Amino acid sequence: MMKLTDREIEILEILEKDALLSSDSIAKMIGLNKDETEEIIKKLQDEKIIVHYTTLIDWAKVDNYQGVTAMIDVKVTPKRGVGFREVAERIYRFQEVSSVYLMSGAYDLSVTVEGKSMNEIAQFVSEKLSTLDSVVSTTTHFQLKKYKHDGSVYDSDQNDNRIVVSP
Repeated sequence: MMKLTDREIEILEILEKDALLSSDSIAKMIGLNKDETEEIIKKLQDEKIIVHYTTLIDWAKVDNYQGVTAMIDVKVTPKRGVGFREVAERIYRFQEVSSVYLMSGAYDLSVTVEGKSMNEIAQFVSEKLSTLDSVVSTTTHFQLKKYKHDGSVYDSDQNDNRIVVSP
């Protein structure tokens, strides 16, 4: 863990909302010069605080794209001395897995898997995931439609049907 300055946190918050902003734009937003801003960003990348830059794509708008996403709840038996970490590492090494989270509640891990078809994901669950020694049970949920992801609303051009409340 690393203690960051308010400026560093401010840069992270800006980049989290829009990673395409230039360092010049970010510098103007927070009152630093471009070189200072670039130096802070490089430090945050070197320290692995900025892990990766991603692009959100609305694949539902692409006709010839076929892909399926599933969220799988996994109940596991943790191993003495390493807890859930060892089984989580084994799971996230599979090419099909895009994320793994330790969760509270009825299941221990939440695993997000991407594939070309529901059958491909079912095959992954039955042949790879369920066969791991520590895995006790799984529940698979297929994603049908994405409304909002990482703070970005999909299909935001539609009318907002919520009732306006004003004092």
